Amino acid sequence: MNTVLFDLDGTLLPIDMKEFIDTYMELLGGFLKVKGENPDDIIPSIWKATGAMIENGGLITNEEMFWRVLMEDLESKDEKYDKKFQRRFQKYLDKFYTGDFQMIRYMVRPSQECHDAFEMLKDKGYRVVLATSPVFPEIAVKERLSWLGLKLKDFDYVTTYENSCYTKPNLKYYEHIMKIMDKDPGDCIMVGNDVKEDMCAAELGIDVFLIEDYMLNPDNDDTSMYKSGNWSQFLEFADSLPKLN
Repeated sequence: MNTVLFDLDGTLLPIDMKEFIDTYMELLGGFLKVKGENPDDIIPSIWKATGAMIENGGLITNEEMFWRVLMEDLESKDEKYDKKFQRRFQKYLDKFYTGDFQMIRYMVRPSQECHDAFEMLKDKGYRVVLATSPVFPEIAVKERLSWLGLKLKDFDYVTTYENSCYTKPNLKYYEHIMKIMDKDPGDCIMVGNDVKEDMCAAELGIDVFLIEDYMLNPDNDDTSMYKSGNWSQFLEFADSLPKLN
């Protein structure tokens, strides 16, 4: 094993996902109101477009899917939602992610053990991938990483909605990462907190480690077959791995 895939939200980024999503949508709705837009139209369409990305079959990028479904849904509500609005809204989102979105960072309490494990693995020569479900643009991923003191360049590869055609738990999402990284399943371990979206990588033969802090297990699946523990225990696991350099 020489490559570690890290989930972001609820894993590297210690945050309750329901609280994160609720706050995110509340902030975005308030931002849109200030800009003179109607969040009651736009927010439901964003959810529909997000769902379309999750169901994406791989023919177009998640970015293309998001904007196609978002605009089709908005246009069905009011003809004012045209290409001109799309260009304006794209600029709004960039401003939102570098502005109001930053308020969520105060909900985050980074784990020292997580930081230590990440640095240890890099120091030992392991390649690291940010395997966050790619329903956000790169700018939003970049901002969330900054809350941890990390940058995009700290990873060998980062999945975003611009460079991906699948999302978790579609196994083709993981196959795409392995193709990009030129890795076999046995070369990789997936580290995440979501039993459905992260641990499914094991179906491909990828090793997995379930982070139990902020664990998500909506179907109450049996997790006894997985390596698991909190960040302190993962740090011990990382310490036990051999150096590759």
